[in-house]
Order: sequence, then C-alpha cells, then structure tokens
Amino acid sequence: MRLISWNVNGLRACMQKGFLDFFHSVDADCFCLQETKLQAGQIQLNIGGYQQFWNYAEKKGYSGTAIFSRIQPICVSYGVGVDALDTEGRVITLEFDHFYLVTAYTPNAQAELARIDFRLAWEEAFLTHLKHLDTKKPVVVCGDLNVAHQDIDLKNPGPNRGCAGFSDQERGAFSRLLDSGFTDSFRFLHPDVAGAYTWWSYRFNARKNNAGWRIDYFLVSNRLAEKIVATPIYAQTLGSDHCPVGLELRLSE
Repeated sequence: MRLISWNVNGLRACMQKGFLDFFHSVDADCFCLQETKLQAGQIQLNIGGYQQFWNYAEKKGYSGTAIFSRIQPICVSYGVGVDALDTEGRVITLEFDHFYLVTAYTPNAQAELARIDFRLAWEEAFLTHLKHLDTKKPVVVCGDLNVAHQDIDLKNPGPNRGCAGFSDQERGAFSRLLDSGFTDSFRFLHPDVAGAYTWWSYRFNARKNNAGWRIDYFLVSNRLAEKIVATPIYAQTLGSDHCPVGLELRLSE
C-alpha cells in the first residue's frame, strides 16, 4: 500500500504548480493534504477512482485538510472531538478494514510561542484521539505535525532552540506521542540520516541550500513498524514550501 502526505500551502496555488502531475505520477492508494486553504465548492477536482474527503476551517483561506482514497472506508470522522479545537479543519480519520488513517495539520505555536497554549491543548486531545483508535486497530498518522523532533531533523538546531516548531514543549509532546505506542516511520528505516527535510522557508534561498526542517511525518502504531517498506521524501517536488512525503506498507502478511 502506498500513502502520500503533502502540505500544499493552498491547493489552488499548488494546482498551478504541477500538483496533478505529481498526484498522477505517484499513483497512491491514499493521498492526504494539509493546509488546503479552501471552503466547500471553491475547487473541482476530477481525479477518477478516488473518493474525496474534506475538512474545512471556519475561517476562510486558512488551514484545512483532505484525503483522496481509492479504498472505500468503513467510516469517516472529522476533528479530535473537542468543539473548541475543531473549528480549523485540522483532522480527518478514515477507518479501513485493518487500520485507521489519520491526517493532521497541527497548529503552529507562532512567533514567541504566542499560541502555545492552544497548541498544547490540541496536542493532548489529538493524542487522546489516537490512543483511543489504537485500542481498536492499528493507526497510521500523517501530516504536517509542525515540530522537528530532534537536532538531526533541522539544519540549524542551535539558533532555533525554543522557537516555534522546536520548543521544549512541542518536542516533549511529540515524544509523548511516540512513547504512547507510535513509530516515526522515516527514522525507523533511517535512524541516522541527516539533511532529510520536508519544509524550507521561502527566505534566504533556504530550499536551494537545503536549510530545512523535517516536520511532515508518517507515524504508525508500533505493531505496524515491521511492515514499513519505504519512507520516501520527495524533496525535488515543488509547488509548496513543503514537499510530499510517503509511506509504503506491506499489509498482506
């Protein structure tokens, strides 16, 4: 099974930069999006063979997630189950026969950690959601989780320590998620690979110089870890300040 996740930083803009070329070339079973920045009816995608599931933010032009799936889900849910945290279209959960697929766009803590309290409340609710799912069947979690977990996950850890995306609070929340029974699929296969990033600032020629951060992930329930076949990072794919990431699983054994 091939799964793809991409923060497109505005799907309409990404469509003008080759989104469909990549979508068709990668031939995924499920394709997950974050930061679609859409409201219902603002785009019509003709992608035959895929069911489309959308979660829109109440605020126009902001946040939002989507999943395009070839596989018929058993059921679909939206959000983390807390009204105050579910106005920004950040989570979609599909239940399949043998696992749950969750895509997420984790809130940014913002400059000076201005939104850290909201971020941590969301993290707690998201973790509760994942743990509940995991009691029933394995979970695959993907998306822009807005945190570089370890020093190896960003180009310049020193000057960024304590900043949004690399604060102790956010890194600690990510550690707690992993400690609750989840595996970072990329690090499972590539524990020591440096320079593997998924987001680059538009400033200072960051992408050209590969001065980036790895903040887009596929996590799996620990009992799926041995079924991980590949975890590609499509760093050469343009169209957003993030690149797509992938997960290939061998679920038939």
